[in-house]
Amino acid sequence: MKVILTEKINRLGNIGDSVDVATGYARNYLLAKGKAMRYSKENAAVFEAKKAELVARHESAKKTAEADLKKVEKAKLHLIRSAGDTGHLYGSVSSRDISRLIDELTKVAVTSEQVLLGQPIKEIGAWDVKIALHPDVIAEVKVYVAQTQDEIEALIAGKSIKKDNSKKMEAEAAPEIPEVREAPASEAVEAAVEVKEGE
Repeated sequence: MKVILTEKINRLGNIGDSVDVATGYARNYLLAKGKAMRYSKENAAVFEAKKAELVARHESAKKTAEADLKKVEKAKLHLIRSAGDTGHLYGSVSSRDISRLIDELTKVAVTSEQVLLGQPIKEIGAWDVKIALHPDVIAEVKVYVAQTQDEIEALIAGKSIKKDNSKKMEAEAAPEIPEVREAPASEAVEAAVEVKEGE
């Protein structure tokens, strides 16, 4: 379906561009959200009449996003989640979770569509995430996911939680296993040697 963009859409085009897109994408997103209008000669004429207004609105939205940029980038995006011993989360952190957290901490309204996450976060760690406050204003933030606030502090300090846990488990397990398994075997060998000598 051919549409005329009424606002800039990243990887698609600028205001006023006529582009061909999938029919479902056009109907369910672009047209439904007022980001485009169906292409026709009549709509092209309507767009030209409104172009100055749309460009002014775009610039105003960009200035607002630029003002919000520092607030979002300075926000401490810390999420406490339950996880297994390997650091794999029970559940995940979605773009919706991140958008809600930003809204709570900064009072900047961010939708889940503006959180450029790709796939949900499924492991403990520090994650680089981009937030599209506007098509021309992208905030780069760090999202810290851990089981406790102490673990979050460790992540901020640059320590790896998963490596520390696995080393701790290895350190606890290593001394016990050789003592339990080797001691009876060596005693059995000594006993066998004594029996042979006695015969």
